[in-house]
Amino acid sequence: MRTKICFMLILMALSLSGCESYTPKPIGYFRIELPEKKYVTFESEDYPYSFEYADVAKIQEKKSKDDPYWIDVVYPDFRGRIYCSYKKVDGNFQEISEDSRSFVYKHTVKADNITEQPYVDDERKVYGMLYELQGNTASAVQFVLTDSVNHFFRGALYFNTVPNQDSLAPVVEYVKEDIIHLVETMRFKAVR
Repeated sequence: MRTKICFMLILMALSLSGCESYTPKPIGYFRIELPEKKYVTFESEDYPYSFEYADVAKIQEKKSKDDPYWIDVVYPDFRGRIYCSYKKVDGNFQEISEDSRSFVYKHTVKADNITEQPYVDDERKVYGMLYELQGNTASAVQFVLTDSVNHFFRGALYFNTVPNQDSLAPVVEYVKEDIIHLVETMRFKAVR
């Protein structure tokens, strides 16, 4: 009996001496290293437009019979891409424009706010709208560019991950700079 009591006392002493105070770590996100970038030109005789994009991205052609001028600007290190579509305007500018706008506003279910920033370049005849979607939306940035007569170009940024505004914020800002640069350097070719 004495042995049992001694054993119990020793066990209790060991369990009490082994306790340390525990402070849980706050929730955080991995540090994301954003690489330096330069801009290169996407220009091809096969496409009715040209623009500059970051050299950390790659252009992926998405040609099909119905949509021969679609591409993606792919960011492999961030598992992100800007899906870019192109439509030829043929008396249907209002329809294409409204379809594109409604596509952006389908995100209102998850978006806390959607801001619109117009873009006007009268010299080069390029006009557009940059949409920033705040909240845990599937797409954080979208844009449209047009000359209002012949060309309509649309882009939407998506990441291959569950949307989390806080963890994606640095990468979204990094790619948003590239989107703004793309918008400012967009050139539409003359229609023959």
